[in-house]
Amino acid sequence: MKYLKIEENKGHFIKDKNQPEVWNDIDQIEKDDLLKLLEYATNENFELDAYDENLLGNKAHQIIYKHLSEKFTSFLLNKDRFKDEAENVYKDAIEKYQ
Repeated sequence: MKYLKIEENKGHFIKDKNQPEVWNDIDQIEKDDLLKLLEYATNENFELDAYDENLLGNKAHQIIYKHLSEKFTSFLLNKDRFKDEAENVYKDAIEKYQ
């Protein structure tokens, strides 16, 4: 499912996956929205439009979308490694107390 997109010269994001038809302007994103998107990226099939400066007419949207695109793309490419590292951090404690 796509969570970040570029359309009509603006960047948009989905605030709630249960309402996939409701897109919000990227410049309205808040900390809780970022955490929710990270949760979706961790547990869902997370898709986003590639950053293209020429498709974003608003400078604020360019800056915000560029940074989010870079971070989420990097996260998605390394998601399995991050999950493995997180599991290894707690592996000893889990084994000790089971």
